[in-house]
Amino acid sequence: MDERDQLLSQWCENLLAAFELEESRVDINAVLALAGKAAHAVVRPAAPLTTFVAGYAAGLAAASGQASEEVAMRSALALATRQCDAAGAGS
Repeated sequence: MDERDQLLSQWCENLLAAFELEESRVDINAVLALAGKAAHAVVRPAAPLTTFVAGYAAGLAAASGQASEEVAMRSALALATRQCDAAGAGS
């Protein structure tokens, strides 16, 4: 793991602890890939917006019992990725 990956991993752990979500797992690479797709398919500021909305949707799905945390996050990331792909195809 390089220095950047270590820094991101530690930052993610710090955020999870701050929100009392230590048991949660975040696929940092998947989130970063989604951000990259959004930035290129729409505009750069779409990256944080897209990842926020995907995370929010996953949280709501998991909290309502609609899906497990892992399935909710994977589904939200996949749906947002498809939206980015569609937006990029329309450019």
